[in-house]
Amino acid sequence: MASSTRAFGCSGRKAGCLSLVGVFRECDSGRNGYLSREDLKVAVVTMFGYKPSKMETDMLMAAVLEKDLPGMPLDQFMNLMSRKMAAQDRYDEMRQIFSAFDVHCRGFLTVEDFKRAFADVTPHLPEQTVLEAFREVDRDLDSHVSYKDFEFVMGYE
Repeated sequence: MASSTRAFGCSGRKAGCLSLVGVFRECDSGRNGYLSREDLKVAVVTMFGYKPSKMETDMLMAAVLEKDLPGMPLDQFMNLMSRKMAAQDRYDEMRQIFSAFDVHCRGFLTVEDFKRAFADVTPHLPEQTVLEAFREVDRDLDSHVSYKDFEFVMGYE
């Protein structure tokens, strides 16, 4: 299941790009073809549902400041927001997988959760392999796989 921000992404579809352009135009309060720092904050709230921190805004605006531009142009906005949405989609996907494993909604996984999930997906996988996988993911060896443990292993490529 894709996140709700997917509607704004280009993903090779013209309609998605038009949505990013629409957000840009709506947030360009000066109607000058650039987003000011405050305009960019509004765009992030519109697209992701949260107000970016000062540090995040500084990072997003860094290239604008380096080039001494009056604000963020559309092409740079589209590039940054496309990358941000891709990262958000990956996070959402990992969170959904973790939630599917965490059937008891405890916020961590036990070896039994692992066995159940692997039995559903790969019923012929030897139990020893599942136990080894659990030990590999349980980085702090507390017999629980936290989301942080899970995210680390899932992000490892």
